[in-house]
Amino acid sequence: MTETLITPRLRLRRPAAQDVEAAVGFFMSPRATQVGGPHSLGRAWRSFAAEVGHWDILGFGMWAVTTHTDDTALGLVGPWCPPDWPETEIGWLMFEGSEGHGYAYEAARAALSHAFGTLGWTTAVSYIDEGNDRSLALAKRLGARLDPNAPQPKPDEPCLVFRHPAPEGAQ
Repeated sequence: MTETLITPRLRLRRPAAQDVEAAVGFFMSPRATQVGGPHSLGRAWRSFAAEVGHWDILGFGMWAVTTHTDDTALGLVGPWCPPDWPETEIGWLMFEGSEGHGYAYEAARAALSHAFGTLGWTTAVSYIDEGNDRSLALAKRLGARLDPNAPQPKPDEPCLVFRHPAPEGAQ
């Protein structure tokens, strides 16, 4: 279990109780529209608890993204595959004020390398709501391509499915 990844500017660590305020704030805000929000306090708290539980159940999950100099969570990025998801996903949620610095790109590249290398994934997708322009741009910047034939995680609420290429050097 790799609980921490280090990139040139970032530390990706397992989410912890100290991140609950930032995560709940995200899930309750209009920024969460693309992930079914904004949520009530209880649902926002449970959404973050699912992130923590994913680690406890599967031994991996989305990391809290921080800088080397500040342990405040800037967002959550990484592998996500609840049992009802048709495929393994690399997801990202960036909190207020953390966009425009390249943090999501840097963290997602590290997460993809980890998923294909350490976790042994042979494929990864990102599920993105149509109109989520920042996430669409990030997926494309990461080299992902729209896969219109991919199965949907919520068939009654279709989204765009972007398939990621294996990072260079991955098996």
